[in-house]
Amino acid sequence: MKTLRSERFRPVEADLFNSETENHAQAKSTLLDYGSPSFHSIPLKPLPQPTTITAIDVSNIRLGETDTGLLTAIRAAVVWRQKRQYKYLRLGPFPFHITEQNKQEVYDIFRQHYLPTSPKCLVAPSLPNMQNRIGNLLERWLQMSMSAGSRDNIILWDGSLTAGTPDNPTRALLQLLEITRNRLNTVLAFTKSTTLRLWNRRLTDLTTRTPPPRLIQINRYPLHQSTPICFLGNIYIAKLTNGSCSFRLDIDKNIPSAQRVAAVQKLLGNDLLFQGYPETLRLAHIYSTFTANEVLGIQRFIAQTYGLRVVTRLNLRRLLFGPYGKGPEA
Repeated sequence: MKTLRSERFRPVEADLFNSETENHAQAKSTLLDYGSPSFHSIPLKPLPQPTTITAIDVSNIRLGETDTGLLTAIRAAVVWRQKRQYKYLRLGPFPFHITEQNKQEVYDIFRQHYLPTSPKCLVAPSLPNMQNRIGNLLERWLQMSMSAGSRDNIILWDGSLTAGTPDNPTRALLQLLEITRNRLNTVLAFTKSTTLRLWNRRLTDLTTRTPPPRLIQINRYPLHQSTPICFLGNIYIAKLTNGSCSFRLDIDKNIPSAQRVAAVQKLLGNDLLFQGYPETLRLAHIYSTFTANEVLGIQRFIAQTYGLRVVTRLNLRRLLFGPYGKGPEA
């Protein structure tokens, strides 16, 4: 950030009534329409055995551009429910000025804290992708810390157990899940909007008429043989309360089936559910997300602290096409 002195700063527009300034990377894997996958419906009963529920979420935003790079910020939240009380830890916001000159250094710092044994020759991603990559690495580091520092907990992730993408290398995710199992913790990975489809329908639309709470396990889900994508968890459709909301739920496939079901039943017995979604994970999202007012505040703070000259972003679409210049400015 110290390299910012007296540079020109073109902040992104922050709509006070629309805080959609985040950018989350998601794996674009798709179930193929061949084969005969089977479905197994599993009824659930709340298991009130006292268990700590921990949830982790991370948000990142783009604050604007300078003449030499990008200004971005990340923030994380850890929420846990223990003895019927919610507690949270908020980290950030952490602003970064990422340039072509320093992106490798920033990338190495995040990567080595998450995986100190990983190779040191990995090349940093392109500048536009750095924002998502460092946010993902921070999230994995927190997941690793919570898994290694707790015992016999239910740990909730926002996302899936899909591996084989640049953001989620298979070896790293396998190591993380192994640490989690060794501490007798169980990861439940909830996906709000899945890209997986089967028979031309979104996966979470394939529910049964049987009443919740219920899991629907999908067996023998197909993928291209040549794809690097792999699923490290068993995939379920989770319908945990009455209503229209169902979620994709991934649970580590290397733990016994009974333990996977028991983990979801402990979640039902120890956490509140809002529209079928765990309250701890909902709070983690709320505490980590940036509002539009916060974006404006961070932009103003950075401009004043580092003496930046704020300039108006040139909207080429409007300049070239006038009222026909639709869509966001790239």
